Amino acid sequence: MLLRQQLDALLVAIRDPAARNPDRFCMNYYYFDANDFVAALALIGEEQKKMHEWEKLKTMLAAGSLSRRDFLRMSTALGISTALAGTASKVANAAAEPKRGGHLVVGVNGAGPKDSLDPATYTAAHTQITGLQLYSTLVEFDVGADPRATPSPQPSLAESWEAKPGAKEWVFKLRKGVTFHNGKSLTPADVVYSLNHHRGADSMSSAKVLLRPVSEIKAGKNEVIIKLESGNVDLPSLLADYHLCIGPDGSSFTDGIGTGAFILENFEPGVRAITKRNPNFFRKNRGFVDSVETLAINDPVLRLNALTDGSVHLINSVDIKYLTSDVDLYEVASASHYCFPMRCDVAPFDDKDLRLALKYAIDRQAMLKTVLLSHGRVGNDNPIAPSDAFYSGIPQRPYDPEKAKFHLKKSGYAGALVLSVSDGAFSGAVDCARIFQVSAGRAGIKLQLDIVPAEGYWDNVWMKRPFCASYWYGRSTADLMFSVVYQSDATWNETRWKRPDFDKLLVAARAELDTAKRRQMYGDLQMMVHDDGGEIIPMFFNMIDAGSKDLRGFVPLSTFEMSGFRAPEKVWLET
Repeated sequence: MLLRQQLDALLVAIRDPAARNPDRFCMNYYYFDANDFVAALALIGEEQKKMHEWEKLKTMLAAGSLSRRDFLRMSTALGISTALAGTASKVANAAAEPKRGGHLVVGVNGAGPKDSLDPATYTAAHTQITGLQLYSTLVEFDVGADPRATPSPQPSLAESWEAKPGAKEWVFKLRKGVTFHNGKSLTPADVVYSLNHHRGADSMSSAKVLLRPVSEIKAGKNEVIIKLESGNVDLPSLLADYHLCIGPDGSSFTDGIGTGAFILENFEPGVRAITKRNPNFFRKNRGFVDSVETLAINDPVLRLNALTDGSVHLINSVDIKYLTSDVDLYEVASASHYCFPMRCDVAPFDDKDLRLALKYAIDRQAMLKTVLLSHGRVGNDNPIAPSDAFYSGIPQRPYDPEKAKFHLKKSGYAGALVLSVSDGAFSGAVDCARIFQVSAGRAGIKLQLDIVPAEGYWDNVWMKRPFCASYWYGRSTADLMFSVVYQSDATWNETRWKRPDFDKLLVAARAELDTAKRRQMYGDLQMMVHDDGGEIIPMFFNMIDAGSKDLRGFVPLSTFEMSGFRAPEKVWLET
């Protein structure tokens, strides 16, 4: 057991990354190795878990997804006094009516100097959240009128849609009376142009692979007809992708002119974006604040500090272990996951046995408990979450040093492996890597950590280094997840894993109308990725955003953080 004084000293090291030594931590004359670090984080998690659960109950109550009676009952079960719970309930109910006005400041990660407003280029939170202030999509994922519902495709610029038999041809009826920021009315030609922006031969769009099955997009009378090479029952879900924003016909997309809730005032790549309310926004129940400032704050500690000192109203990707102040947490279980991609086109990761050795050498339970403080669930090298309709219950791969040693020996590799990692990849990535280093060491695998700066991580490290840290938001369908990341020619195929039989089965699965057959196909696809792929997926993480006490209206969604990247248009300020 650690002494209380030792734990207090280690807490300082945990909360101040600059104070850490790469191999051992030294604070107040106490020295700690990686095993101490893991044990300390577990202790911290037990102390904080109760209050985090109560914050979640308060969020659900304010959003309308929990009744006052259930709130009081569940608060009491956590050990919260009836009087305190009753006061919190009254405050949450009183804040339910939206107020207009004010300047909203948001702090988010994922920013870089090469950021662009062109939706084809969006890769991380700063551009995703900024872009969806400016642009709208045909369809969006949301809960509709019931905040307790599971997110599903909801009308946006398209007010309705219909598939012809076989799901090879779809008709999307456009909403009437929508105008762009420059005053131009929305037409079917704008939609055709915007979708084709991702389809050109020279397009480098990350959404290009999603539209590859499309054979034709044409304009009708206030409608858009999309024809496919083969049927796809998930097309509306695909069109909710945040890349597929709609701009005016002929637009460069870099000027930010869309139909969104806010109009661009200023954009500094990697620094900030400033927008003002669009008085002509087609949704009257959104766009409450007068203006939004979206700040790039890549460091999780600085982001949380900015919230607690009042510099910002809302932040994304909260690292629970740094939480020391009373803020409102917005937490939801999700299909989003942290991962360590291995490039299958580069030795030694081109060897399946070496990949299996690393998959057996990672202690997933330790990561979940000590880094996420159990705010998530164990992963199984399968990107499809148990909540997905086509999830296949593959037996959990355990932490097994002996099996790891077996596959390592079979691979014939005896050298060290370099893992490039940064908290710029995801909050807690460096801590995860340290745990991985310890657990792999017990299997005889020499794992060296290359800790790199957060700034420029997605430009300079991701998809360039052979072994690094990454994360993925869960997608709305299994087809979308596989199409974006695992299909051989996907722009974001970060592991460079390529299997023609996988690609062929994926195309067949999206066109299969028989649910039972489709479930089997997606099960086979998941097994291929689990057994042979280059992605190590240790855990799924709960999405945790946080807001100031005067922020209202935030409803967490299980699709993407920051309420599906659209929090700025949904929230309001109480004062």
